[in-house]
Parts: sequence; C-alpha cells; structure tokens
Amino acid sequence: MRIDIMTLFPDAIHAMMDQSIIGRAQERGYITIATHQIRDYTTNKQMQVDDYPYGGGRGAVMQADPLYRCWQHICDEAGGRVHTIYMSPCGRVLTQQVARELKAQYDHLILVCGHYEGVDQRFLDECVDEEISMGDFVVTGGEIPAMALADCLCRMAPGVLPEESCYTDESHWNGLLEYPQYSRPEEWHGRKVPEVLLSGHHGNVADWRTRESYKRTMARRPDLWEKFDLTQLHSRHDKKVLAQALAEYEAAQRPPEDAGETESAE
Repeated sequence: MRIDIMTLFPDAIHAMMDQSIIGRAQERGYITIATHQIRDYTTNKQMQVDDYPYGGGRGAVMQADPLYRCWQHICDEAGGRVHTIYMSPCGRVLTQQVARELKAQYDHLILVCGHYEGVDQRFLDECVDEEISMGDFVVTGGEIPAMALADCLCRMAPGVLPEESCYTDESHWNGLLEYPQYSRPEEWHGRKVPEVLLSGHHGNVADWRTRESYKRTMARRPDLWEKFDLTQLHSRHDKKVLAQALAEYEAAQRPPEDAGETESAE
C-alpha cells in the first residue's frame, strides 16, 4: 500500500510515521508513506500558499493552484489519477468499516491536509474524490487526521502486523469493543487478574473474552450494541455465551441493597 500526503508540515508527519510498527513496515517495504511539501509547488518567491477569502472574513484560504500542482505531480508519477481524500470536518466520519472499505478498494491514496480557514473549493471540486472527518470537532490542520487514517489503513496491510488476528480481534472490527487485557504481575495494588485467564483453558478464556466484549459494548457504546447483528450467532453455544453476558450485565446494573435500611426494617 502507498499513501502520499500533501502537507505544509512534512517533518511533523515523518516524526510520527517513521517510528515503531509503521516505521519498520516502511523499512521492510510492506507500505510506503510519502510526504509532499505543498510550498514546493508555488510560483512566487515567498512560497505563499494562502490568500484572503473572497467575501471577507477572518484568516486565509489555501489557494487552489499550489495544491493542484502538487496533486498533479503525484498523479503523473503514479501514471494516472489517484483516489484523493481531503481531511475535513465536513466529511463522513472515519470508522473501522470505512477504513476496511478503503483498504479493500485502493492500494494507493492521496491524503490532503488543509490549514488556515480551509481549502479553495475549486480544488476540492476538481481533484478530491471524498472528504473524511475524525469526528465532530476541529483541529488546526489536517496532519493529525491524515496520520490517524494512514495508520489505520497501513496496519491492515499484509506483513505490517504478524497476523490478521492482531487487528481482527480488536475494537470495532466486528462492531464490538475489545475485551479487557491483563499482563504480569498476577496481582497489582490489590487488583488480581481474573482467574479464568490463568486457567490455561482456551475455550473458557475465549468465552470470557466474548462476554466481556459484549458487556463493555453494552455499557460504553450502547449505540454500537443497538447496531450489532445478533442473528449472526447461530450455534447454541454462542447464544448461551450471549445470554450469560446479558445476565451479568443486568446484574451489574442493579443497585446494591442498602444493608442499613434492611436492618432498620427488621
């Protein structure tokens, strides 16, 4: 997979994306993340990429022409038009499902990082295929969202992680949140690792993790739980695990009995 990022701050992107798992994956040739300094495609001595907005208002708008020149250079090197995404709070919200769709459809993407008050709409109309948002909030530039999207996509590329289960067993892959994780020591600050995880019984461990995933999703993301397709649970065992999770969750929601009130009643 190759991702080209159009940005005013390439050093900021390399400082993050050249590290750890994504950095090693680039060194080993599994993925390529290239940055392109938009200022290099200006035609003025000041390397200015922005100007005042038509109609007035605060701030400045990134001009269409430097962006277009940069975009065209990437497409020319690729031998044709490349699917282009503008990181924008006006776009569809990034989810794991959106990332899976992009990964399945494209092996080469251009990510455009805006700045200031945004980007000239004419560039978006001519060159951008879709806009993607990180959520209902605004940041100062598109670099952080672009890095988040690139990381999300690249970790699914073959070879980046040891095996598919490294990402398919995580939150949001199947519409649920991931179960809790524990490591050594067995007891820390009086808190113990659940006994089932020490049992060595793989079936019981798997069932516990499934129940915890169900319960965590119910408690923290009821919106996801409402969308979860229960009809995919076909076996009696799967339905039993779900029933156990529901019972445990409902029991945890009940308020504890007031011991003092019980004693006074007697």
